[in-house]
Amino acid sequence: MLKHKNRLMGVLLFFVTTGVCAETLEDAWDSAINNNHRIKSAKADTDASEQQLRSAQGQRLPDLNVSSGYTQFSETPTAKTQIADQSAQFSTAQAGSVKAQAIASVPIFTSGRIGHNIDAAEASLQAVQSNEITSVLDIKMQVAEAYITILRLESALQVAQSHVDTLSLHMKDVNNLFDQGMVARNDVLAANVELANAQQLVVQANNQLDIGRARYNQLLDRNLADEVKLAHQFPETPPETLIELSSNAIKQRPELVALAQQIESLGQQAQSVKAGLLPQVAVNGGYQYQENRYQVFEGMWMANVGMEWKLFDGSSRHRSDAITRQAMSLKEQRDDLSSMISLQVRQAWLDIQETQKRIAVTQQAIAQADENLKVTIDRYQQGLSTNTEVLKAEDLRTTTHDNYNNATYDAALATLHLRRATGIL
Repeated sequence: MLKHKNRLMGVLLFFVTTGVCAETLEDAWDSAINNNHRIKSAKADTDASEQQLRSAQGQRLPDLNVSSGYTQFSETPTAKTQIADQSAQFSTAQAGSVKAQAIASVPIFTSGRIGHNIDAAEASLQAVQSNEITSVLDIKMQVAEAYITILRLESALQVAQSHVDTLSLHMKDVNNLFDQGMVARNDVLAANVELANAQQLVVQANNQLDIGRARYNQLLDRNLADEVKLAHQFPETPPETLIELSSNAIKQRPELVALAQQIESLGQQAQSVKAGLLPQVAVNGGYQYQENRYQVFEGMWMANVGMEWKLFDGSSRHRSDAITRQAMSLKEQRDDLSSMISLQVRQAWLDIQETQKRIAVTQQAIAQADENLKVTIDRYQQGLSTNTEVLKAEDLRTTTHDNYNNATYDAALATLHLRRATGIL
C-alpha cells in the first residue's frame, strides 16, 4: 500500500508540475475561434450581410447608365407633306446612324421605400452578428465539454491504473499466503481474474482517452494525433441568484437578440413593399447624341423630373402580408425560446447545487473507503478476513474515487452550462 500511495503521489506531482505549460480552457477557446470552420462560416455570413447593407444604402446614390448603338434602316426615313397643293417628300433621318447617351437618375422621394430597405438590412446585419456570437458560444461549449471529458477520462485512467496496482500488490499477498498454506488456491484464481479484469479496464480507459483527445483536436482543427495536455482550470460559478440569472439570460442570449432583429427586419421589409405602392419621384439628366445630318443639333443635354405611382398591384399587398406573418411566426418562436432559456438556466443552476452536495459526500467517502481497504488487507494478511472482502473493499475504493471525480467534473460542466445558458460563456 505504501508503494501504491507513493505512486499516486508521483502522478499527482507530475500533473501539478506539468500543469504550468498545459493548455488552459481559455487557450483552447481562442484556438477554436481562430480555426474552427463553423465560426469561419459564420464570419463569412456576417461579411455578406454587411455587403447587403451597403447595397441597400447604395439605392440612394445616383444611377449612371451609358448606352450606344448603331441602327440601319432598309429605307431612308422620309416625311410626306403637301406644299401649295403639291405633294412633297423630304428625308428626316439617315438610313444608318449612331445613337449614344449617358443618363443619371437620382431618387428624391420614394415614400420611405429605400429607408425601410436600409433599416431592414441593418436589422438583418445585427441578427447575423448575433448568430455569429451564437456559433462562437456553441463551439466554446463543445470545446469545454471535450476539455472536461479528457480530464475526466485521465482521472478515470489514473483510478483504473491504481486499481491494477492495488490488485497486483494484493496478488503478491495471496501468493505468499498460498505458499504458506494459509489460503486455498481459489483465492489465487479469484485474485488473478480480478487483476485481469482491472487490466482490461485500463486498456479501455486508454482507448477512450485517445478518442477524447482526437475529438478535442478536431474541434480545434488540429492533427487528431497531436499531444494534449490540459490544465485543471475552470470559470467561476456566477454569483447571482436564480431569478437574476434567468433575467440576465433573457437580456443577453444572442439567440433572442437575433430573433428580435429578424422580426424587425421583416417588419421593415413589409413597410418597404407597401411604400412601393406610393408615389416614387426621381430626377433624370444627361447627354444624348443622335447622328442625323438633317437635324440641327445632333447632341443635346436633357433633364426631367418624373413621378411613378402604382395605383394597383395584385401582388405587392399579398407579399407584404406574407412578410408580416413571417414576423409573427418568429415572435412565437422567440417566446418559446425565452421559456426554454429559463428552463436551461434553472436546470444548470440545480445541477450545480446537486454536484456540490455530491462532492462533499464523496470527499468523506474517499477517506473512509481508503481506510476500509487498508484495514481489510491487514486483516487478510493476518488471516482474519477473506479474499472476497478484500476485493469488495478495493471495488468500493475505486467506485468512491470515480464518484468523486465524476462529481467534480460534473460540477465544472454544470457551471459552464449555466454560463452558456446565460450567454456569458
